[in-house]
Amino acid sequence: MATTADFRNGMCLDIDGTYYVIVEFLHVKPGKGPAFVRSKLRNVATGRVLEKTWTSGVKVEEVRIERRPYQYLYKDDMGLVFMHPETFDQIHIPAESIEGVEFLKEGDMVEAMVHAGSETILTCELPAHVDLQVTYTEPAVKGDTATNAQKDATLETGAQVRVPLFIETGEVITIDTRDGSYQGRAKS
Repeated sequence: MATTADFRNGMCLDIDGTYYVIVEFLHVKPGKGPAFVRSKLRNVATGRVLEKTWTSGVKVEEVRIERRPYQYLYKDDMGLVFMHPETFDQIHIPAESIEGVEFLKEGDMVEAMVHAGSETILTCELPAHVDLQVTYTEPAVKGDTATNAQKDATLETGAQVRVPLFIETGEVITIDTRDGSYQGRAKS
C-alpha cells in the first residue's frame, strides 16, 4: 500500500479493479481546510484520461506493471503469437488488446504492458509509425489533381488507407498506427 505522498508520474494504481497510470499530479495546500492531491490518471486498458482528487494521506494500492518487448511471429486459432526477444518465450495475445493491429506484420516489435504479479498481458502498443508496402492502388489520372486529392490503397498487411494520388503500387509508405493516416514515403 502507498499513500498520496508516494505519488510519482508513471506510478500504476489499482482503483476498483481497474489499472491506472498517473500522468500528472499536484499537491495542494489551501489556506483553509485539509490538503489534497489533484491527479490525472490514464486507464491502462482503454487509454482514457480521468481526473481524480484525493484527500492528502489516503492509502492507495500500487500495482507493478512492466513494459516488455515482443516480436510478432504469426496468427493462429488462439490469437496472435509473440516471442520475447531475450528469453524466446512465446505467448498468445488476443488481437482485441492491440491497437492498430491491422498494421502489424511478421517480425514487427511491439511493447506489451504486463502485470508483474500475475504475468497477464494488459495491452500492446505498436510503434507510432510503421513502413508498409502498397500492394494495390488505382493509377493516377493526369490532370486529376484537385487540392489534397486522395485515393484508396491496400497495404501488405491487408489494411486499407487513404494516400495521395502520386503513390503507386509497390511503393513503401509510412503510416501512423494510432489513426491509420498516411505520413509520407518511407526513407530508404
